[in-house]
Amino acid sequence: MDNFGKLWLIGGTGDSVTIVNSIASHSFPCLVTVTTATASQLYPTNSMITVKIGKLDTVGIQQLCHQQTIRGIIDASHPFAVNISRQVIDFANAEGIPYLRYERPSFISHSSAIYLDSFQELITGKYLQNKRVLLTVGCQALPRFKSWHQKALLYTRILPKLTSLEMAIKSGFPESQIIALRPPISLELERALWQQWNINLVVTKASGKQGGEAIKGQVAEELGIPLIIIKRPLLDYPQQTEQISDIIEFCYQCFQG
Repeated sequence: MDNFGKLWLIGGTGDSVTIVNSIASHSFPCLVTVTTATASQLYPTNSMITVKIGKLDTVGIQQLCHQQTIRGIIDASHPFAVNISRQVIDFANAEGIPYLRYERPSFISHSSAIYLDSFQELITGKYLQNKRVLLTVGCQALPRFKSWHQKALLYTRILPKLTSLEMAIKSGFPESQIIALRPPISLELERALWQQWNINLVVTKASGKQGGEAIKGQVAEELGIPLIIIKRPLLDYPQQTEQISDIIEFCYQCFQG
């Protein structure tokens, strides 16, 4: 089957599990790449599905595509994982490998939310000044907030992983201002956490329904708490879709001829 070639799904999110199940149901061999062992456990055991763990650089992308005879690439990485997307797009263009971006649907705009183009815009402004802030932005963004610990009371919610906890502590967050929870977070729990810490400002990323954006928006409106949403980075994808049916059509096209 390796000689026949495979599809490459860049995964790691709940969306990618749904996608790979659909691909496998149409009998297309698929290689899924994820960055952690925890993410790999999301995928089913199936003869049509191979899961590879580890981060890829430009050389790794080239080796993987040549060794696995990749016929097409479906990019279902996180909306904010722009580095891998950029590298894969450049490689796919150079090699002539079909590429399709799956972009999870954006949540409908909240009239009361504050939308910012970047973390830099947030950090350099005065949005956080003297606030009790809950950051639900992922551990990678936390070092950006080091300078704000003296000007605001910052809480963060992170994944229950040692690496995430270490990064939060190194970024200046005391243990009493860190909570480790794995999504999805229910409406009731989200509300209770904000109330427990007397939060009066929440910062999140535009990660769609899968990232809990809808629930945060609802709680913010219920409690009258401002919600700052960092917009998704803009990339010029060769082609993209929000529909699973388009992905299956793409798979058939990759294996034609």
